[in-house]
Amino acid sequence: MSETRVFLLPDLGEGLTEAELVSWHVAVGDSIEVDQPIAEVETAKSAVEVPSPYAGIVAELHGKPGETLDVGKPLISVTPVGSGAGAAPVAAADGAAPAEPVQPVVVPAETELDGPKPANAEAEAYREEEKAGSGNVLIGYGTPGGHAAAKRTRLPKASLSVLEPAETRAADKAADDLTLLRTRVPGKLGAVISPLVRRMAREHGVDLGELHGSGESGLIMRRDVEKAISAPVVEPSETKPAEPKPAATSPRPTVERAGSATQGRDARTGLTISTRTPVRGVRKVVAATMSRSRAEIPEATVWVDVDATGLMELRKGMKAGGAAVPGLLAFIARFVTAGLKKYPELNTRIESADDGSQEIVGFDGVNLGIAAQTDRGLVVPSVRSAEKLSARELDAEIRRLTDVAREGKATPTELGSGTFTLNNYGVFGVDGSAAIINHPEVAILGVGRIIDKPWVVNGELTVRKVTELTLTFDHRVCDGGTAAGFLRFVADAIENPTTLLADI
Repeated sequence: MSETRVFLLPDLGEGLTEAELVSWHVAVGDSIEVDQPIAEVETAKSAVEVPSPYAGIVAELHGKPGETLDVGKPLISVTPVGSGAGAAPVAAADGAAPAEPVQPVVVPAETELDGPKPANAEAEAYREEEKAGSGNVLIGYGTPGGHAAAKRTRLPKASLSVLEPAETRAADKAADDLTLLRTRVPGKLGAVISPLVRRMAREHGVDLGELHGSGESGLIMRRDVEKAISAPVVEPSETKPAEPKPAATSPRPTVERAGSATQGRDARTGLTISTRTPVRGVRKVVAATMSRSRAEIPEATVWVDVDATGLMELRKGMKAGGAAVPGLLAFIARFVTAGLKKYPELNTRIESADDGSQEIVGFDGVNLGIAAQTDRGLVVPSVRSAEKLSARELDAEIRRLTDVAREGKATPTELGSGTFTLNNYGVFGVDGSAAIINHPEVAILGVGRIIDKPWVVNGELTVRKVTELTLTFDHRVCDGGTAAGFLRFVADAIENPTTLLADI
């Protein structure tokens, strides 16, 4: 009898905890192959297709289009075709019929018989298991291969009957397989490959997904589970879900329940409720990021009006020469990277340690985020190593990133690796904005619309092309002098572009 395999929704990058199921590419009863796309899901970062790590017949689809699924929960069940072919049953020690399924057993890293193996041996075993896969990668998630290709073995018959009862072996193995998939971390070992460790965690109610392994490359060891079992903080976290019960008697929840049950009428305002829109996808991550930014960052804002006539005339002259001309944002991006080289404090990140101490982390390079409005919401793809690119190269990369972001195909790496953000809100017809910093960055520069304004030049009033630059910065990493210096640097570059471009 073939064994149904359950594929759990993997972490699609950046530690995201959920994804919205957009559509299924398969149906129950379909025959699928390893790495065949089975569904399209939309995370808070992008829309991606999920490949199957198993080949066989689709037995069950765990979810409907439009539902939000948690990472680590079942996505699809697959029954292998002919998985029992050529596999000799293993008889129990007393000669009884085999109790375990014909599915081969994955090599254990440690058992009660041979004791723990060195961490490097466990890591090597895990690498061997990963090599058996197809090598196809879904944003850092390596798919394990077909079962027949993986390196496998069997324990001696006598050992099987001694280690655990035959009637529980199949159920425990299935639970182990689910736990193994649940605890794999994309791009790292960070997994439990020992059946003994997984069984110990299961018997004591330890959530392996919450543990940080002490072994090589984050491998979860027996000592990590034992520490979690004996830790006194486990009990309070286990009982937390029961705390909301007393709150049911408080006045506020009572009012909310009454409002929900009042024939679609809001109890607070007396108005009819017209819509209810779940906060999810990009809107959910934007809300979380912005809330965290405002809660953690002591931000300050400085701004300046800039005469952009010189930059506009430069582009006009380049167009007259018949050459392809970079967009205004590409020139400003070039000036920003030069400014960050002079004022590196704004190209950093604050990191907090468990003991409450903090560090300012600087970077050798600039990943310049470009805020882009899409149908899915505001996203910020970043130009990697932007300081190495010319204005033309920046223009090409900005256009590419904006296109893939609007199509919902930008990768988590492209959307989550920025070190400084440039926001052109002038395209919306506004002059300025006190923007919220894109956490965990420490600054964001906004560019307003360019319009005709009266301006004094050489003591005479004239009409010039004027824009407003607004810099919001984290006051923990620098003071106003640094922020003003950077802002003035970019403003001067816009007003005298030929001088700066000649120097960079």
